[in-house]
Amino acid sequence: MPRPDQSFYLAHFTKNGEQYNSENHPNNPTIEQMSALERLVSILMQKRIIASNVPWTNRRAVCFTECPWGSLLRHADNYSPYGLGFTKKLVYSRNGNPVIYANPTLFHSQGWSEEAHTLVTPFVPFYAADKIKKCPPFYGRSVDYTHEREWRVAKDFAFSYINIRFVILKSVEDLQGIPESIISEIGIEKFIYMDTYKKIEELWPTHIMD
Repeated sequence: MPRPDQSFYLAHFTKNGEQYNSENHPNNPTIEQMSALERLVSILMQKRIIASNVPWTNRRAVCFTECPWGSLLRHADNYSPYGLGFTKKLVYSRNGNPVIYANPTLFHSQGWSEEAHTLVTPFVPFYAADKIKKCPPFYGRSVDYTHEREWRVAKDFAFSYINIRFVILKSVEDLQGIPESIISEIGIEKFIYMDTYKKIEELWPTHIMD
């Protein structure tokens, strides 16, 4: 490092709660009813990312991605254009680690410790043999998250504003939903707007964005 496909930073993206409904949104939503932006603001106010259950192992973790910016545009389509970033050094100091993308034999190993099991995700790519895809719990599906370049921390992730290296918003208008005191403490220069980056890619396409 540094390399075009790597950096010293990791990003955590929020997404809409499972019960979020933009047409019938309560004034005081629960975390399950919050939009992705509301969840980001809640994280900034609490200075803590709450661990949640991850797929396949049902262990609690906070998830990050080390996708380069060209891939973050597509990554945001799967989650939201809202997130915040920290250095790998900080995440590593909290026992953060890249996710282990494991083939089914390794995934079902009985040798995982409780904390290590949190870091494991099955790896059954489209080119895997049909007999592997048909095994439970895959049932004919491909399971390949390697493009997310995921890191996990197996507990809540507390931070100070000085730890934040960037905050991602959809547009500059989203600043209106963040308390001015928080913006001041983080620093306005650390806010990045996804719509602006999309426009840059449209005008000067350095990546192939289908």
